[in-house]
Amino acid sequence: MGGWPVGRQQIAPGPHPTFTEKFAKSMKIKGIAIWVIVAAAGAVLVVVIFVRFGHWSPGLITIQGSVIRKDPDPRRELPIAGANVTVSDGVMTSTTKSDASGYFRLSFHERVWPSEEVSLSFRDSDYHPLDLRFLVGLRSNLKRLIVAQLEPLAASAASVGKLSMVSNIRIRYSVNSQAQTNIGTQVKTFAVVNQGNVPCQQQYPCSPDGVWKASTGSTTWDAGADNEFRNVRASCFAGPCAFTRIDSSGYARGGRVITVSALDWSDTATFLVEAEVFHDTTDSNVRESYPVIYGRVMHFTLPSNQEGVSIEAEIDGAPMVFPLGADLYTSWATCSSRAGAEGENSTAYQCELKPGFRF
Repeated sequence: MGGWPVGRQQIAPGPHPTFTEKFAKSMKIKGIAIWVIVAAAGAVLVVVIFVRFGHWSPGLITIQGSVIRKDPDPRRELPIAGANVTVSDGVMTSTTKSDASGYFRLSFHERVWPSEEVSLSFRDSDYHPLDLRFLVGLRSNLKRLIVAQLEPLAASAASVGKLSMVSNIRIRYSVNSQAQTNIGTQVKTFAVVNQGNVPCQQQYPCSPDGVWKASTGSTTWDAGADNEFRNVRASCFAGPCAFTRIDSSGYARGGRVITVSALDWSDTATFLVEAEVFHDTTDSNVRESYPVIYGRVMHFTLPSNQEGVSIEAEIDGAPMVFPLGADLYTSWATCSSRAGAEGENSTAYQCELKPGFRF
């Protein structure tokens, strides 16, 4: 009898996958791989951007510059002292004032992103307000020196009309200097008593070779207060000078008090001492200087050790003297001063005419 063998199960074969099905499955796997690669590349890009922005910011910024008067003539672009300078990003602000040279420096104590703009404002009661903006992200902007030119306000009505003339201006001051004046010469003698040809027997003092007994003598001078000895000379002038020695350590550098000592290992010898006496004095020298004038402002520079500064000038032809004093006040000008350049021992002054006056 035909049929399947007993005890074995026959499974009917199913249909085999077609080529189209195999290709679709392969493309699906490749698609997933491509998306994985794209996602990984995107993650790397995000990290790069984050690191890049992290390199730029957030970070503290410092801004520095100078505030000057706006004028077509560069010689009249004067520094503006005491101007209020403010930096802001709209949330946080930092404020300072310009110094006597117009310089300002601001540290912005907020972390600012590199693409952010900040504003700088400059305010002074005698000038029109000025506002500037710049992008923080540019490195060149952070290093740039800001020069803010403020435009002066229009002259007040009080200055219209007849103006008083300021002319023939001189700056008068005194400079003190220390000096020493030669007030005379002091002369003195002293003797060293000794007996020659006496063996030393190792009893101090002895001759330089240790053979003969010797004696020492000295004289001490005090020049007095504010005086000192200079050009001190000592010598042996009587007796066996060949067997003497003078110790110069007590007078070689001069000074208020000097001591001259001598050693004698023969018979008695006599010594002569001479010295010039100098007295310390303070000399006050009166000097004059002349200012440089540009427009309505005059400039002059004086040594920093000056005293008693005054301005001598003619107001409408009448000679007058105007002591500046510590507050630098005059009735016809507003004056200010600042220290000279680094390393210079000087003070720079500038005086701007008040309304109603002209040079």
